[in-house]
Amino acid sequence: MGLKEEFEQYAEKAKTLPQTTTNENLLIIYGLYKQANVGPINTTRPGMFNMKDRAKWDAWKAVEGKSKEEAMSDYITKPSVMRI
Repeated sequence: MGLKEEFEQYAEKAKTLPQTTTNENLLIIYGLYKQANVGPINTTRPGMFNMKDRAKWDAWKAVEGKSKEEAMSDYITKPSVMRI
């Protein structure tokens, strides 16, 4: 199985993460997912009153230097490292 196929399989699994998954861990996974699918962040940072979207933007920005392949690989391994 190739990296892309494995990534897509884990993306499906991510839809059923336990309710106890912390927001911090969800944001890490979100940032890696966006980096793997879109690449470097291509939008402006949301305003301070839009805290949810701002946190998601920050999570994506935090992994900006990773290649799509690195982000896919990290996306696959992070949940097990975080014990999700």
